Amino acid sequence: MREETTNPSRDAAMALLAFYREAGIDTLLLDAPRNRFAETAAETERRKAKAPPTLPTSGRERGQAAATPVARAENARPAERPTTGEPPQNGLAAPAFPTNRVAIPDDVAVADARERAVGAASLAELRELLDGFDGCNLKITAKHTVFGDGPDTADLMFIGEAPGRDEDMAGVPFVGRSGQLLNRMLAAIGLERENVRVTNTVPWRPPGNRPPTPAETRICLPFVQRQIELVGPKIVVCLGSPSAKAILGSGEGILRIRGQWQSYSFDLSPGSAIPAIAMLHPAYLLRQPAQKKLAWRDLLALKAKLDELSQA
Repeated sequence: MREETTNPSRDAAMALLAFYREAGIDTLLLDAPRNRFAETAAETERRKAKAPPTLPTSGRERGQAAATPVARAENARPAERPTTGEPPQNGLAAPAFPTNRVAIPDDVAVADARERAVGAASLAELRELLDGFDGCNLKITAKHTVFGDGPDTADLMFIGEAPGRDEDMAGVPFVGRSGQLLNRMLAAIGLERENVRVTNTVPWRPPGNRPPTPAETRICLPFVQRQIELVGPKIVVCLGSPSAKAILGSGEGILRIRGQWQSYSFDLSPGSAIPAIAMLHPAYLLRQPAQKKLAWRDLLALKAKLDELSQA
């Protein structure tokens, strides 16, 4: 009988690859170096040349932009992807890896996102425009665009920070452990997950589950703002401090602002502000179970506000 021999080097390599996979590192490196500075300079010049005109500011102008199918079609087209990198130094052809264009987190990218988002007349169209948007580097490493889940019109809308590993794999927000806890929290006050809308401020998972940078959040914000407009909820719930900062403009920590009713009026017509509240994120509650008592108070306040609005 032949004895199985162990290979310490191979076992160590397999363990390292498994760690990389769990950390979300799944992009291979090219054999030849890339001149990122030259790519960024070329992309900046290209974006400046194709910068959109002054964005509409009034509700009537936004409606006209949304009603122009030609403009929407132009915005929906994926941007041309320039060739990148210097020629290989070893004389071999470059590997057939997908060439992603360099996304620059600047005002041009934000303006492009606003122009695309404001032109969407429906959630389906908004998702199509988001799929064709290449202005955020997070899209390069993410497996799926996690847009939103739930009915197209809902009384209640929950907004988190960014997708996790489970959400990135499934392409649906809040399907992992935190999503299961959120489902139980909703059931505790007589609500079902199928009747609420859930989404995130950033639709792509950051590598290694790191927090999105302020620039990444700013670029993606027009899409979630337009999603709120199209869903038209009666109440917006921000889960966690990053969501509250992005959506409500809060500068304080979540433990200070949670449970306090505020108003959301970004990009909405005057006089149509939506009640909004910040709550502890389910992922935080999984790490800090003792804080569930605060979450329960906020859930009761949320249920009372829903009942009040339903009777009005």
